[in-house]
Amino acid sequence: MRDRSSMANTPASAQTALSGGATTMSVASAPFCGIYWGSLPKVSSIPLSSGVISKVRSGQHDCYDRLVFDVQGPVGGYRVQYDPDHTMYSTSGDYPRGGAYLMIWINNVVVPQPAPSHASTAVVNPDEVTDVTGYRTFRQVKELIYGPQGPYGPEGDLFALGVRARLPFRVFTLDGPGANSRLVIDVAHRW
Repeated sequence: MRDRSSMANTPASAQTALSGGATTMSVASAPFCGIYWGSLPKVSSIPLSSGVISKVRSGQHDCYDRLVFDVQGPVGGYRVQYDPDHTMYSTSGDYPRGGAYLMIWINNVVVPQPAPSHASTAVVNPDEVTDVTGYRTFRQVKELIYGPQGPYGPEGDLFALGVRARLPFRVFTLDGPGANSRLVIDVAHRW
């Protein structure tokens, strides 16, 4: 970029073109991928849904990693938040890998695996709910609690999503396919 003192006698339109213009300046100050999600808790107080969590899957995108909970019917309420001081689930201290983690409570009916498994039928391995090897942001997805002993309601499932650091995230639901629905959690790669 040119020294502004050398541009003193240059017309304003030429100065804008030479200095990169306002467009370049605003792009440089914009957040990563235009994301304004923040990192505060996201909560929906919808009551318990009889829709069963049937599958948990993940994917990678240019600006974020995505976690999806497939539900056979409507998504119930949810609470997704960072646990900075590891107090939300401290009975075992067995936290997921990563520099920070999101606690994900889903207020949906859960069908447990037959004993002695800890997981719901949506989960084969509660310590590696979905494979996130090589992801830019995600480090591990764990199922912590399922069923009536959950911390936010009479039923549901509690997951911990280990991420690289405390990063912006968003939570939303999608209808379909058919009468099914999905709970979606996106975590940005950076601020």
